[in-house]
Amino acid sequence: MNTSQEVLLDVKDLKVHFSIPSGQLFKKPGLLKAVDGVSFQVKAGETLGVVGESGCGKSTLGRAVLRLLKPTDGQVAWFGKEMGDMKSEELRNVRSDLQVIFQDPLASLDPRMTIGQIIGEPLITHYPKLSKAEVKEKVKAMMAKVGLLPDQVNRYPHEFSGGQCQRIGIARAMILEPKLIVCDEAVSALDVSIQAQIVNLLMGLQKEFGLSLIFISHNLSIVRHISHRIMVLYLGRMMEVADRDAIYAKPLHPYTKALISAVPIPDPEIERNKEHVALKGDLPSPLNPPSGCVFRTRCPFAKDICAAEVPALKSYAGDREAACHFIEE
Repeated sequence: MNTSQEVLLDVKDLKVHFSIPSGQLFKKPGLLKAVDGVSFQVKAGETLGVVGESGCGKSTLGRAVLRLLKPTDGQVAWFGKEMGDMKSEELRNVRSDLQVIFQDPLASLDPRMTIGQIIGEPLITHYPKLSKAEVKEKVKAMMAKVGLLPDQVNRYPHEFSGGQCQRIGIARAMILEPKLIVCDEAVSALDVSIQAQIVNLLMGLQKEFGLSLIFISHNLSIVRHISHRIMVLYLGRMMEVADRDAIYAKPLHPYTKALISAVPIPDPEIERNKEHVALKGDLPSPLNPPSGCVFRTRCPFAKDICAAEVPALKSYAGDREAACHFIEE
């Protein structure tokens, strides 16, 4: 990947914390650190894969980047300008460049609206001077690009399959020709064969429109296929970030190794003989995370320093970063 590409999104030390009522009189509310100091960049035409178990803060991160959630701390800069400093009108204009595709295709579509109305709504919101005929023409053109038939424009969401509903969601996200789309578990609710179709569709649209993607998923096989770089999250913190090929060829962090070892390999012989790294125990509660390294309670290499100190995210080999006290060993 060309490292000279323009940086669209620059996130620095992003934190999203929630106050959770204790449910008991005179007891202080708990603090849930859903995202706790995450930094990354997304360049033009790049796909950043974000992986981790459920409850690791992936979706919260995506929503905070889009300002659908207000960050507790940190900076989110779009083309070098901090989004938190933008006035409402300026932020509204920026939103046409930032779109999202949600996990549940059908639930994200208004059942009372036709497909044409759903896809065309962003155009009416951001470009009110467009005539009805112009909106309809653009909607039909986008429907064709995502694999839908233009003559289906007057049908309703319940008349479509899950894969078709996700294509409708993609068409709605693409209708403004955005620069960045956050795909929040966009294929996890679909059948495996349909997942491949949707991923290939996204990659085709990316190539045609020069899109950047933040692809959030727990499926490492899909993430490997679509991403240029991969960021691994655990309890709201970054464990590792690296080029796709590097992270799969030689994962540095124990958590990354465990995730990758769980990905099945089609060749039975290789699958049988590969090293399996099992994660012990369950994900700790984000309301009461472990001290020091948040992964230490499940790490086979944990030592006293892991409980005492939070490992810093350090650079290795110049093009990757990982947060672990013992990687150099």
